[in-house]
Amino acid sequence: MLPSLDSKMDVITSLEDSIPASILQPFFSATNSSTLNKSLENLIESAKTTDGRSNLASKNILPTALQLCKLLSYPSSSDTLLLSLKLIRNLCAGESRNQNSFIQENGVDVVSNIIISKDFISDSNYDIGIVIIRMGLQVLANVSLAGKEQQVVIWNCVCSLEFVEIAKVRRKDTCDPLCMIIYACIEENQELVDKLCSDHGLTLLVEIIQTASEVGFGEDWLKLILSRTCIEESYFTPIFSKLSNTPTNHTFPKEHTFTKDQSFLLSILSQMINEQIEHIKVSKFFPSDVFKILKSSLHVLNHISPPKSPLPTDSNNINTLGYSLCILRDICAFDPLKKDSSIDMVDQLLSLGLIETFLDLLRDLEPPLIIRKSIKDDVNQDTGDKLFCPYKGFRSDVVAVIGNCAYKRRRVQDLVREKDGILLMLQCCVTDDENMFLREWGVWGMRNLLEGNVENQRVVSELEMQGSVNNLPELASIGLRVDVDQVTRLIQNPTRCTHNKRFMIRNMFSNAHVQFVASMKEDTNNKNFPSLVNGRLIMAWYSESEPKKKLKRKSNRKTNIDKQTRINQRGLCNH
Repeated sequence: MLPSLDSKMDVITSLEDSIPASILQPFFSATNSSTLNKSLENLIESAKTTDGRSNLASKNILPTALQLCKLLSYPSSSDTLLLSLKLIRNLCAGESRNQNSFIQENGVDVVSNIIISKDFISDSNYDIGIVIIRMGLQVLANVSLAGKEQQVVIWNCVCSLEFVEIAKVRRKDTCDPLCMIIYACIEENQELVDKLCSDHGLTLLVEIIQTASEVGFGEDWLKLILSRTCIEESYFTPIFSKLSNTPTNHTFPKEHTFTKDQSFLLSILSQMINEQIEHIKVSKFFPSDVFKILKSSLHVLNHISPPKSPLPTDSNNINTLGYSLCILRDICAFDPLKKDSSIDMVDQLLSLGLIETFLDLLRDLEPPLIIRKSIKDDVNQDTGDKLFCPYKGFRSDVVAVIGNCAYKRRRVQDLVREKDGILLMLQCCVTDDENMFLREWGVWGMRNLLEGNVENQRVVSELEMQGSVNNLPELASIGLRVDVDQVTRLIQNPTRCTHNKRFMIRNMFSNAHVQFVASMKEDTNNKNFPSLVNGRLIMAWYSESEPKKKLKRKSNRKTNIDKQTRINQRGLCNH
């Protein structure tokens, strides 16, 4: 039963009687209000503007608000406590005098002692406790934006065991501001990054990931934290291992079973790699660690039926395989000639057997439908026992990895030929209902495999003589026609087909020997359609359930997200 208005007024009157006049008077004087709560509400409105916060800083309202918080108890004065925290939050939104005063008045301990109280979590009125916790976290988040000195003080508090309990609250209301605090602290501080990823700090981070995996997140702070720790730094494997149901000692057996939290982590990292392909810095350990996980998840191919959906599926193992593959696809699209790149990540992956692994995958998979029909017409060929794709788009992603690796890499071109992969790639230049844009990825891959490579061109010409290529009507229908000089037996530029709508992967180099033309889907605005970036083909991240969000980060790792930029400038104060 809700308390009556009269009973609420009695509580407020009793509360004001218990508070010293030295604390009440500054509030009343600043607002000309007769009650404490009304004074706090008026001050909250004033503190929403820069001038208002500056004016209240000159009146030393913040130290008085902190003293008031010390005197308030929960749940009897929860409304007044919430108003007090909201006022402190607004006062600390970009106003350096209030931020410094908060530290000097031991505000971190005052607010932390309030929000780590078990009363909020165990109380029957759970939502009010969550709102107070969220408000207290927003206070600390605003102060953390002030600078390194404030961040260090807040960090020592956030990394305590009590804040791990807050991370265990499965609510995005508390998860988002907690992530904001952590990112503000680690963004420019390598020492705090290392502390976060130590054994003690990982407990906090793992709980945050598990919360986001269960309830989602409303702001992008967690994505930025994971990008900083897992992609840019070398902490991906320790974090990934901590999310396992059983200790893995940072290694994964051939038939390891992955968790929902692990596949969630990979999905976030896949988004960040894809969205930040032009800006992100990748640690030298990350690509090889992801490749090892992918190889450990391949066993799922032995136990699946034809695919029913794209990523994400209802299988954690398939999602782990798929997101690992997407990460490798986009990493292999990184520019190998980029000046600030200290290592060629593709060369590193090649040394681990990347191309051999992916060619074996194509060889083991059931061919696309159009190819299967052609093979059935040939009594001399037998498809045998083949594997199904685990999700819709899997074959496209495999072909994309090979195609991106082959871009301007003679070593990859030759390796694909030596492993009898040319025909496998040609067979992927077809439409396939289970693999959107397989044809475009296949054409892109063949363009890269044939560019400037006479030996590979000769292989294709021999396949043409054997009828292995031109006997596939689908290849001819999309404009993929192999014209061979009858004297030199080398491929000549084919005649362009004349489709009304088409997508052309253009000859970007004067010495290219081949140009393919492929018909384009009717919907030319499809967000999943491949696009060229610096001569490399990438696939834009898209989700029907969530609009595409672009995260652009400069070299100093500052985010340009509109909302986060505004918060970085002045802090939270209008929510």
